[in-house]
This record gives sequence, structure tokens and C-alpha cells, in this order.
Amino acid sequence: MTSAKAAAVSLEEIRPRLENVGQEHLLAFFDALDDEGRRRLLERLAVIEWERVPAWIETYVRNAPDFAPEGELAPAPYYPRDPASPRRPWDRERFRRAGEALLRDGKVAAFTVAGGQGTRLGFDGPKGAYPAGAVTGKTLFECLAEWILAARRRYDTRIPWCVMTSPLNHDDTVSFFRERDWLGLGEDDVIIFNQGVMPTFDKDSGRVLLAAPDEPATNPDGHGGSLKALAESGAIDELASRGVEHISYTQIDNPLVRVIDPVFLGLHATAEDSSGEMSSKMLAKTEPGEKVGVFCMQSGRLGMIEYSDLPGDLAAQRDEAGDLRFNAGNPAIHALGVDFVRRLNASDTGFALPFHRAVKKAPYVDLQTGERVEPDEPNGVKLETFVFDALPLARKPLVLETDRVDEFAPIKNASGNDSAATSAALQTERAARWLEACGVRVARSPDGAPECALEISPLTATGPEELKAAGDFPSVVRPGDRLAL
Repeated sequence: MTSAKAAAVSLEEIRPRLENVGQEHLLAFFDALDDEGRRRLLERLAVIEWERVPAWIETYVRNAPDFAPEGELAPAPYYPRDPASPRRPWDRERFRRAGEALLRDGKVAAFTVAGGQGTRLGFDGPKGAYPAGAVTGKTLFECLAEWILAARRRYDTRIPWCVMTSPLNHDDTVSFFRERDWLGLGEDDVIIFNQGVMPTFDKDSGRVLLAAPDEPATNPDGHGGSLKALAESGAIDELASRGVEHISYTQIDNPLVRVIDPVFLGLHATAEDSSGEMSSKMLAKTEPGEKVGVFCMQSGRLGMIEYSDLPGDLAAQRDEAGDLRFNAGNPAIHALGVDFVRRLNASDTGFALPFHRAVKKAPYVDLQTGERVEPDEPNGVKLETFVFDALPLARKPLVLETDRVDEFAPIKNASGNDSAATSAALQTERAARWLEACGVRVARSPDGAPECALEISPLTATGPEELKAAGDFPSVVRPGDRLAL
């Protein structure tokens, strides 16, 4: 199932809207365009909320809002990964049962933000089509889809999967799913829709740049825009009509992410200190300077602060046990209530999340000569929203600690950190730990790294207990073995 916001407007409709906000220059080449170019320009102009442009210019172009923290900061409270931790003991099995009940009752949907291209990985196509499995080379989409398939089978339920694309990869993503028979999920249970865009402004004049004679300059509206796109695409209404109450949010670049996690969902939906509006997972930071956003309390509200905005003295603080006080790193794994997403989109002043401002180089068309200009210096203001900015708007959000090896092996770069190579190593390490928990001897080098390549599909097991119950594994994994279970 695909959904995209279509727009069909005439020149007579769009011209006064542009004139009212001082942006009529975007029609400078209209008369010289052919019919297809005119249609394309009008269509792309129609998706922009022109009535809000003057406020955006005043707030974000002529000024630069300061997102640095105000007031006293405190570490975010969280449920520790070990439920027996004296720091905060809790009943994992109780919440697992609650999450499983939600799944059996069809109250859960998955949602993956997948608007990126594989360009930085040297791959021509949607990032979700990038081969990511440590042994099988399964694509990122397939790695995530198997979690949904596994949960459907275990709980005899339907779990719709919302996939947000971008204008860059929407058509290719739809083609990918169609060619692969919707990855076994069925067309009706895969809801694909486009991310919204924001106009790119000239930083000096506030005018929207023209990227081509038939195209205003735009940029994706950020991962926070995913919550707006859920509403504008009609996906949130579709989920509600199916009885879905909670959404499991992930990003496409992490093949280890637990797309469906009954424990997390149960905590989010039923814990006494949660409203069921928004919950997040955290990873303990490796060191004070790690470049990752940090969950913390600010003016009594849970929020997320970018690493660059967290004062260095606070980032380095440690508790009595020697652990970092501000250690709750953000891996972009969330659970969201359907009603909460609706509320974020119901504000009289528009979508509730604030914009963040970035000044970038933005190619444009010279209105006098019609020639394309590649600027030498940053000339454009791009606006985007971040999904974590919804946290302070939620009542009683909670945070659950997870483990890097268990759930975080992102593929963001072609080499080095967060590359396919480091992801494969983490996938292998997780599989090795699960096998060793089942009594298997796994060959390891002197530094402790597995001397093999391993991959365990969630269709086989989602943890060592399930793997042991399945019983389909070798007794020994030798150096050089490549094993996919």
C-alpha cells in the first residue's frame, strides 16, 4: 500500500499565495517552461505551506533560535538493562507479558524512517536496499522485516509496517517491495509514504531559492517530520482504523534493532510511570566525548540534548560507582502512542515540533541569467525537525536501557566507525553470545573477537532462550566458519 500527498493546482491558485508572502519570483521562468515543466513546478509549489513562510523567515532565517539548555540539568532516570539492578529493580516478565498481549490484540504497528539514499556507502539506491546481513547479505529492509514476520508468527497477529521514504527514493522503494513480494508481509500491511519537504531559504534575503526553473529549492523536513508525515499521508488514520494504539519507531540503518520488542512495548504502554505517549531506549555512553545526543531532565521535563550542547564539565561527571552521570545516549529507538502523534499534528499553529536551523551551501538558479550557481560559501538556510523534540511534549515519557551488541550496529559510513564492517562484527558478536549461552564453543581470537562470521535471523530466535528452545545449532563454531541460522 502506498500513500503520497498529491497536489494539483493552477497558476491562478498559486500566484496570489506566492505574492502574498513575497515569493512570486519562483514563477520567473514559468512562461518559458513546457507543459510538463509547468505542471511539475506547480505541483512542487503546492506542497509548501506558504502561509507559514513569513513566520519561518522571521524566526529562523533572520534570527537563529538558541537550543542550548536552560536551567539546571539532571541525568535522565531510566530502567536499567538488568532488571535485578539495585539501581532500579523492575519486573521484566510482567512487562513482556503486557507487550505480548498488545501484539496478540493487534494494537502495535512498526514504523521505519527510510528516506536516505545509499550514496555515502557507495551504493546506488535506497539505503534500505543496501546489503547488511553479516553472512547472508540480506538488505536492511529484509533484516527489519524479519522481526515483524517473526512477531506475526509467534503471536498470530497482524502488524502493519509504515515505511517513510523521501522524494529521492520513494519510487525506488516501492519498486523494491513490489519486486520482492512485499518481503512476505503482504501489500496491505506495508504502508509506504513520502516525507515532507521544507523550502530552502537564501540566508540574506529570506527568499526561497529556485533550484531549477521548474523546481523550488527544498530539503527533507527531518526525522521529526516523520510524525507529521504519518498524519498527512493518512497512515495514522489507517492504523487507528485497524485498532493500532502504539507504534514502534526505528531508523533504517540499524540491522540489529529490535523492531518489535515486547518488553519495551509493555513498559511503554503499562508502566505506572508512563503515559504511553512516548518512550525511548538509551545506550550507555562509552566516554564523555562520544558524539551522541543525551537524554536528560531539563526544567523537570525529559528531553534530549545534542552532545555539542552538553557542557563539558557535566559530560565528564561520574557517580559513586565511577559511571558517567549523563550517560543516556540516544540510539533513535522509540515507542509512540497513536493518540500522541495525532495531538502533535492538531495544534492551531501547525505541527508542534520546533525547527532546527542549518546554514548550508545550496545551489540555485540566477533569476537574471537563468544559469545554475554553485556557491562557494554557505548561502542557504535549511529547516528540519527532530523526533526527540517530541519528548518534552509527552506526559510521563520513560527511558529503557539497551545494549549496543544486542541492538545497535548502524551502517552510516563506507568505512571506519558505523560501517558495514563494524556492523557485521557486532552482528557476529551478538550471535556468538547467544550461541555460547546455549553451550556452543565459538572460536575467538586472543583479543576476544569471534574468528568467524555469524548471523541469526529473528525468524530463528530473538534471544538465547528461543535459540536454545529451537535447538538447531552446531556444538562448535570453528575459525573461518560462516554460519547463518
